[in-house]
Amino acid sequence: MEELQTLQQALAVLVCTFQRYSKKEGDRRTLSKGELKELLEKELPSLGNVQMKEGAFEELLSLLDANKDGEVDFEEYIRFVAVACTFCHEFFLDFPVVLPRGQ
Repeated sequence: MEELQTLQQALAVLVCTFQRYSKKEGDRRTLSKGELKELLEKELPSLGNVQMKEGAFEELLSLLDANKDGEVDFEEYIRFVAVACTFCHEFFLDFPVVLPRGQ
């Protein structure tokens, strides 16, 4: 039963994180370029530790923005989260299963 609660909490965090940033400017159903950048900087600070080539953020935005409207909607955001989870799964596949500690 604890696993269900953990997954349920993770889903709530994903939804609430999107909503917390998407309501800052413009349409509350999408992340603007600025909102997406702030979300990535604050919620995935390890990305900042990786030196990326110039224009990497614009390239990421272009990849995420499937409908090319200049913003990232919830479905586009969830695709990004799914890809990030897949990379983490592959990276940590041979490590012991340990839940991360709360912050």
